[in-house]
Amino acid sequence: MSSMMEPPLLNRADADGVYNKITSFEFVFILHLMRDIMGTTNDICQASQHKSQDIFNAMHLVSTTKALVQKYREDEWIPLLENVQLFCGKYDIDILDMSARYTSGRGRACHQRDHITIEHHFRVDIFTIICDSQLQELDNRFKEDVMELLILSPALDPRDDYSSFKIEDIIKLANQFYPNDFTE
Repeated sequence: MSSMMEPPLLNRADADGVYNKITSFEFVFILHLMRDIMGTTNDICQASQHKSQDIFNAMHLVSTTKALVQKYREDEWIPLLENVQLFCGKYDIDILDMSARYTSGRGRACHQRDHITIEHHFRVDIFTIICDSQLQELDNRFKEDVMELLILSPALDPRDDYSSFKIEDIIKLANQFYPNDFTE
């Protein structure tokens, strides 16, 4: 007898259920959305792994990533939907009627309070929420004042005979972050 418990074997109904889920329009839609968002944010993940990445470039990358996610949120709904529909058509996955009424879960539509379309569900409840959560995560991890402090801090770097020394940045650093510690 093995000391490790073995997982139960899937029966045919379980396998069919899993197959139906992974070949659903919603599953394909979410995978495409994740791929697109990860493609947008991947550069920042890669850069954060390089110790040689300088602070200015990293902060620029954060700002660029935020702008790209915002642009994706504003401009890429229709291209995303078209790509998902093309993919579903190519692999014989049922394409949903976006103008049909959306019903959540397995319950009956008459018990649902809101009368929304399937397109509204995918666009607002999934697409927009995921884009907004990515933007919120970037904002939480990289607050503007912290980014500004990190961008200005190389002005105090003594390496290479203070080659990064910029009096304007030092004045800005003192005025913005340490106003009570310095006099005119």
